Amino acid sequence: MPRRTSSGRIIHLHIDPESGVPIYQQVYTGIRQRILEGRLPAGGGLPSTRALARDLCVSRSTVIQAYEQLRLEGYAEGRIGAATRVASTLPDYSLRAPAGGFTARRPAAHPGRTSARARELVGLTARSLDVMDEAPRAFRAGVPAVDIFPVDTWGRLMARRWRLVQARSLSYGRPFGFLPLRQALTEYLGSARGVRCDAEQVLIVNGSQQGLDLAAQVLLDPGDQAWLEEPGYNGARGAFAAAGGTSVAVPVDEEGLVVKEGRRLAPQARAAFVTPSRQLPLGMALSLPRRLELLEWAKGSGGWIIEDDYDSEFRYVGRPLAALHGLDTSGCVIYAGTFSKVTFPSVRLGYLVVPSALVDVFAAVRSFADFAPPWLTQAVMTDFMTEGHFERHIRRMRALYKERQEALVSHGRRELAGLLEVQPSDAGMTLLGWLPPGSNDVAAAAAAKELKVDVLPLSSFATRPTRPGLLLGYAGVREREIRDGTSRLAQALDLLRNRRTA
Repeated sequence: MPRRTSSGRIIHLHIDPESGVPIYQQVYTGIRQRILEGRLPAGGGLPSTRALARDLCVSRSTVIQAYEQLRLEGYAEGRIGAATRVASTLPDYSLRAPAGGFTARRPAAHPGRTSARARELVGLTARSLDVMDEAPRAFRAGVPAVDIFPVDTWGRLMARRWRLVQARSLSYGRPFGFLPLRQALTEYLGSARGVRCDAEQVLIVNGSQQGLDLAAQVLLDPGDQAWLEEPGYNGARGAFAAAGGTSVAVPVDEEGLVVKEGRRLAPQARAAFVTPSRQLPLGMALSLPRRLELLEWAKGSGGWIIEDDYDSEFRYVGRPLAALHGLDTSGCVIYAGTFSKVTFPSVRLGYLVVPSALVDVFAAVRSFADFAPPWLTQAVMTDFMTEGHFERHIRRMRALYKERQEALVSHGRRELAGLLEVQPSDAGMTLLGWLPPGSNDVAAAAAAKELKVDVLPLSSFATRPTRPGLLLGYAGVREREIRDGTSRLAQALDLLRNRRTA
């Protein structure tokens, strides 16, 4: 029979020895829940440990351990060997269910209003790249070849770091991050990207999006204007909106950002966001005359340039283009890079190279965000770079991505003729396919999704009507999946076309 307390109430507890949860924890949780629900009132008696152990067919020491936990957390009063009672003042008193029932009710809609910036971000999210936690499939953009990442090497480096960890490494880090990683990045960026900097200028962030968010906070006051490529990256548009800034859509042509249009549309802009090595999403490089013109604008106006170098490592013809940062002589360029595209997305590591004049202010702003990035991931990435694994992996990925792009172009020309025009590119992890004039790229992306193919409509990157197109990611997709995905995409587009002409 279940044991009655001194107040006449019975404690019903279900104990499952196969659940994997310690028995004492089940006893503790069951009693605590009944206290919070008001079924065991404040000041009421609890069964003796001996009686409850007998009723539950468990050892007395198990019940003693559960009662001790209840006492330590303030749910019970008394001492071992004496009567135990529910505490007269409960730590979670405000969480107790109201008298008359134990059914939880959904709270009414609160009349409070969110900020205009938050509401704008909700709208931008619908046009942003999907964040997916499932296995990559055709043709999800922005996902690297995680299937070939050397996880054994990474695991060995991580185990070694933990084995040799020192106490000071477990304390708070510095806002700019782990110095050895910043030093390794300084050397890599100088040789591979033509970025001239020292380690004090390198800020480690939790992904490049955090870097953009920090840059927007540092550079913009509410109402300030910032140039953004049109079509362009919604992550930058969101960062500017979150800082209270206003994005000004500046068109691009075959040479990249049209600087003179930026001057005309927003001559007082405080910042400009560009992807000069490979424009997102159209794929052209910013020409040298435009680079010099953009730098001249920043120097003359006091504006800042944010250079997002998101996938410059993957160029298949000749050497990677040098970064815009290497041409900067006035300290106006903030360079943003990421490890997510060259290792794996969940590593959540990126970096900024900030002008010397902004080091202190970036450190201050960072300290109010998350203070410092996690030490272990930075330390392992340092070893991954300094021992040569990083550049070996990049070379392997570059060769593989070239093969996967060729497969997508080959299968696309055969399967998608008349439906989607897919042309090769000299670089990158994505290809842009053009739909026939008059097509609706949002409808095309939705039709593809019904057949388990992920593509991004070009219009989702733009604020004004643009030529209809689809962005296809191939880097994280095996060749067999590229072939099957191309067939399913052709089927989806063909069905959509027939539906439109019916």
